[in-house]
Amino acid sequence: MVSGFVIRKNQYYDSVFLMGINKILSEAPGVEQTAVLIGTEANKRLLADIGVADPEIDAADPNDLIVAVIAESAAVVEDVINGFDETLKTMVARSPVSNIRTLEAGIGHRPDANLAVFSIPGEYVADEARKALESGLNVFIFSSNVPLEEELELKQIGKANSLLVMGPDCGTSIIRGLGIGFTNAVRRGTIGVLGPSGTGLQEFTSQVHNAGGGISHAIGTGGNDLSDRIGGLTTMAAMQALEADPQTEVIAIIAKPPGAKTLASLVGQAKRFTKPLIGCFLGSGKESAGKYEPIQWAYTIDDTAELALGAAQIVPKEAAEQESGWKSEVVDAARTGWSAEQKYLRGVFAGGTFCYQAQQILRDEGIQIYSNSPIESDFKLEDPDISHEHTMVDMGDERYTLGKPHPMIDGTERAKRIVAEAEDPSVAILLLDFIFGYNASNDPVGELMEALQQAKAVRSTADGELTIVASVCGTRDDHQDIELQTKMLKECGVFVFPSNARAAAFCRRLLDRS
Repeated sequence: MVSGFVIRKNQYYDSVFLMGINKILSEAPGVEQTAVLIGTEANKRLLADIGVADPEIDAADPNDLIVAVIAESAAVVEDVINGFDETLKTMVARSPVSNIRTLEAGIGHRPDANLAVFSIPGEYVADEARKALESGLNVFIFSSNVPLEEELELKQIGKANSLLVMGPDCGTSIIRGLGIGFTNAVRRGTIGVLGPSGTGLQEFTSQVHNAGGGISHAIGTGGNDLSDRIGGLTTMAAMQALEADPQTEVIAIIAKPPGAKTLASLVGQAKRFTKPLIGCFLGSGKESAGKYEPIQWAYTIDDTAELALGAAQIVPKEAAEQESGWKSEVVDAARTGWSAEQKYLRGVFAGGTFCYQAQQILRDEGIQIYSNSPIESDFKLEDPDISHEHTMVDMGDERYTLGKPHPMIDGTERAKRIVAEAEDPSVAILLLDFIFGYNASNDPVGELMEALQQAKAVRSTADGELTIVASVCGTRDDHQDIELQTKMLKECGVFVFPSNARAAAFCRRLLDRS
């Protein structure tokens, strides 16, 4: 492979806009990878990680635009770089124009607003978010790469002013029925939920809606909030807000296990609450039952939704479908075509929480999983691009979103990994997730259908057959039509389940040859 780059001085563009350009460049024949980024220090480190480094890149500043290309030949690299300016010109002509350039201008345009949403590079979030907090606005920070000391400072300011700081690296919130980030079409109701995980909140809120319940608020906290360094400042504030909210009757928490000091504070605060609290701390293991009292412990997101519905005295409007996947004859049939060499599971996820929860379910049954985001550090992949034995990969990791849309928005990178896993003769099972809702792809299944068919064909033309298992996350009110998407998967021979936990449990059954 050959790489090349070009730098355009003093050309700053929004990251979402740049993702659109990057997608066009990446589709050129012979291209392996492209990146279209502004010259922040974090972005330059990410470029170095994929093998694109140069003193000229080191000297670029945050007002500069860097275009990097990795391709099969120098000629392809040159063609893509030479065509960049025309692509940029075309995209600029198509894009809407706004005269609002500063936070102050935005506040002047909407003086009634009480929330500011940030998706700018993480290095610049703190100053702008501080201005918003000082102007009396709650903040939602989608941006990642915000230093911990800056996150702590912002959350301390928020606490002093009784304002919520959702994030950084916050993917999902629903406030008074208004979805922010990746959310699903869910009705309002009496169940409140909080947690750092975007897809965890999405699956919980979708399950509550599908059962006939509703969500009062879903509050994202950011991935570092429950660490002892941050001390759960947003989590504590969100719990207090939900406890005081007259519409909320039940509170649920979905997160990884808190730091020891933060856990003590969390439990201490919970003892003063009057409303039922259910906690799902993924990765903590079944032995943690009772560890979080008075917070009622739940093992999976499914369990959390069931307990919350019960506490809210909501009887599911539809009885749970009979899981044909649990029948022994279905399990046996699913692995009938496996060759003697096929024995490993590969998970290729858009949702980081789903990658983590699936690891937990298999780990607790004695099946160790390697990952780029492992529960246990001993099982971290040396190279995220190379799977080892049983492997689950979070394709939403920054390595795979460098200058590219998140896999929930665009399945291009995930499609490549699906085919690559199928080409490994030792792979028997492919585990996937499909996530619907606002800001997600309009056709998540359609985007990956060619890759699924190719994966099936690769194994059937070689020795053995590939078993594909998938979960779907969403509601019937989501615009993607979850029933049609599910039908498409089943017609492709995929085993489809209504939750990540059920799909992972089915995989565990498949791997248990006894």
